[in-house]
Amino acid sequence: MNAANTLPHVTAGLNALALCFLIAGFTFIRRGRKDLHKRAMLGAVATSTLFLGFYIVYHFAAPIFVFRGTGPVRPVYYALLISHVVLAALVTPMIAITLLRALKGDFKAHPRIARWTLPIWLYVSVTGIVVYLMLYHIYL
Repeated sequence: MNAANTLPHVTAGLNALALCFLIAGFTFIRRGRKDLHKRAMLGAVATSTLFLGFYIVYHFAAPIFVFRGTGPVRPVYYALLISHVVLAALVTPMIAITLLRALKGDFKAHPRIARWTLPIWLYVSVTGIVVYLMLYHIYL
């Protein structure tokens, strides 16, 4: 199996793992477990960074994969894909800013951006998994 066949599954797994870290991080901070929150969020950032690296390698190395669904699902897929791509581009610098504020110990500014970063990041993670499932498992 070559990289073009393997990497979509690897990136989907990394995306799912990042989603788990995000949910755990949110749960931990709500429970006041700042130590575990920090670990989970650093895990989410590390996993998402790996995801981005593999995603870029895949899209430089592999041909474009065409969505094979037909009928009413096509506009649903493309609406999902477009919103996913736009918000992924938007949330990437937001993640960096949120992380830097936390690492600097600026816990007044950190939550102000985190409350926007988290839901967008969650949406991007979930829609990335849905797009993957639609492309590689549901509409073959």
